[in-house]
Amino acid sequence: MINDEELEQELNEETTEEAGVEVEQPEAETEGDKVSEELAAVKDQLVRTMAEYDNFRKRSAREKDALRAEIITNVTSKFLPVMDNLERALTAECSDENYKNGVQMIYDSFMETLKNLGVEEIVSDGAAFDPNYHQAVQRVESADAESGTVVQTFAKGYKIGEKVIRFAMVSVAN
Repeated sequence: MINDEELEQELNEETTEEAGVEVEQPEAETEGDKVSEELAAVKDQLVRTMAEYDNFRKRSAREKDALRAEIITNVTSKFLPVMDNLERALTAECSDENYKNGVQMIYDSFMETLKNLGVEEIVSDGAAFDPNYHQAVQRVESADAESGTVVQTFAKGYKIGEKVIRFAMVSVAN
């Protein structure tokens, strides 16, 4: 379809041709300028779209990593009581050596799986009390240990990186 501006332009060209007057064609220059401007706008939009996509990709990767860590933390926290029971089974008296070896193999396999997921045991016995990793459930007088040192661990603590899954329940020297 021809719009009003194009129609007017054609009429002007016809009348100047009939009159035999040659007029410079500045329209070709402006048309080239328009194309250049449109090209620059499209390039700008493309660069912005590419940057937006890159930001989206990076944000999605960060969210995926955070979600993965959160899922591992939630699932691992559900299995920690099972781990505690396996540790109790290992310390219990047992006359059947094969049975004890089987429990040890299950425990080792479980610990290796947790290690592969990035779960670490929080060091407690003999370490300085750290409220970021330890939960003091008892304070005791001890001539052997320095004040503020963990004397006994009642329940092991676990963490992923710096995020605590379960605090270690400990007894601290006065």
